[in-house]
Amino acid sequence: MSVGAASQGVVLCLPLIVLCAVFVAGTGHVPDGYLAWAIFAALIANGIAIAVQASRFGARAMVLTGTAPQYLPVSATALATGGPALLAGLAVAAALFQFALAGWLPRLRRVVTPAVSGTVIVLIAVAILPVAVASIADGPEGAPGFVAPAAAATTLAVAVAMGLRATGRWRLWSPVIGVLAGCAVTAALGAYDLSNVSGAAWVGVPAPTLPGLDPTLGPAFWSLLPAFLIVSLALAIKCAGTGIVMQRVSSNTPRVTDYRLVQGAVRGNALGSLLCGAAGVPPTITYDGVNVALAGFTGVAARRTGYFAGAIMAGLAFLPKLTALLLSIPPSVLGASLLVIAGTLIVEGVKTAVQDGLDFRQTLVVGVALALGVGLEIRPVAELPGGPWTTLLDGGITAGALAAIAMTAFMELTGPRRRRLRVDLSEAALPRIDEFLRDLAAGRGWSDRSADRLRAVGEEALQSLLRGGRGDDRRLTLVARPGRGEVELEFLAALSELNVEDEIAWLGDTAERPDPDETPLRLLRHHASSVRHRKYHGVDVITVRVEGLR
Repeated sequence: MSVGAASQGVVLCLPLIVLCAVFVAGTGHVPDGYLAWAIFAALIANGIAIAVQASRFGARAMVLTGTAPQYLPVSATALATGGPALLAGLAVAAALFQFALAGWLPRLRRVVTPAVSGTVIVLIAVAILPVAVASIADGPEGAPGFVAPAAAATTLAVAVAMGLRATGRWRLWSPVIGVLAGCAVTAALGAYDLSNVSGAAWVGVPAPTLPGLDPTLGPAFWSLLPAFLIVSLALAIKCAGTGIVMQRVSSNTPRVTDYRLVQGAVRGNALGSLLCGAAGVPPTITYDGVNVALAGFTGVAARRTGYFAGAIMAGLAFLPKLTALLLSIPPSVLGASLLVIAGTLIVEGVKTAVQDGLDFRQTLVVGVALALGVGLEIRPVAELPGGPWTTLLDGGITAGALAAIAMTAFMELTGPRRRRLRVDLSEAALPRIDEFLRDLAAGRGWSDRSADRLRAVGEEALQSLLRGGRGDDRRLTLVARPGRGEVELEFLAALSELNVEDEIAWLGDTAERPDPDETPLRLLRHHASSVRHRKYHGVDVITVRVEGLR
């Protein structure tokens, strides 16, 4: 079953990977033999990246990757300016930037929020829709006009019908059966073209076309570097969203997001991008639509599926004839498959955006970012001066992501002044925490009842943290962010495998029992408006909201 699901995922990823290589090779600024090398290198690099994502270094989940279409416009500019060597240098720099972003995620937690990640996922789905709709009408050359819509309608109907009603192994193969049905209709109408398949070799390795890296880093590199870094930032946010979504769809039991695995998703994609950059091809990105649709349709999301998919994709690099066969799938059939993927992705993006709740400010951030991103996808900016910035603003994903980040950062910078306290993570720290929270409540003009509630939350949060173990070298940082009628408290510490939010959720599913060890959790749940726990490498961030009593 894992091999079957992995095979479907590779089938869905391969056409876009090869088409991206064809686009890059078609710029006319590459040496002879670059196309064959670009396809080979992209398949090998993405096969390694998929296997890494399933490992402890990555997201520890089935995360399929491929060439990032978002890099194609800036990659074409780099090739036209300095050839493959310049593209390689910029791609490597973008990959190193993503490695840094993976380590910075704890510091960026106030900016790269679930609302921002969900917005980016929805924008990616919106960017897929025009391609899918245009492909539906793209029929084989010389074929009657009704062939393409008929094949697309068949693909969509079969895939959706089986997804809705099929069970067991039949549901597992529903996406591929839909594609096969569309191909069968195209062949029955006499419009299936297999000329490229007959001319391809069975086994082969292309001649290496390594571009090398330019150590001088001239003006062309520095002029295009901002464009690559901004696209890399937007895609890092996308990868973070992938890590969140795949954790949700990969488990039968709802659990709180483990942000250590989110860091791993960004880090795994950065490794794939680094390999692609060294080979002189555009960087990689997680194919969210394929990941979510595959897990949703087949019900298979085990880590071993990622290992199988990585091995299959890397193996295909040595089989040009099989690659050509997959590339012969009619565009209308692929377009219908993309419609299903985009629809699934929109739903997952919305779930991600609202997972922590949306107040008025967050609603405005999501709404404006979506409006800007969708608007630029519908009608790109075409009247600005030429250069890489025009390309950036023409992309709805990048513009929407940057808008969401900018608005979130503005709220963070212009919010009430934060107060901070650093203490040892021990029971001896309780008097200092209590005094800190009492002074905070007095400064906000809260009543005695509200102040007592805030102090109770501080005490129970500390007791809950101490359940994760004690250590002489462990420190606790308490950050208070006052708001209108409420105070947000952040407790930063290292807590091994303890997750307070998961344990509180578990309390809600179990009968009340006189277990003294659970008392701090129950009191914390009673006094706090909300409790969120994010685990990163080296630090846990527990966010508690406390509303003042009226």
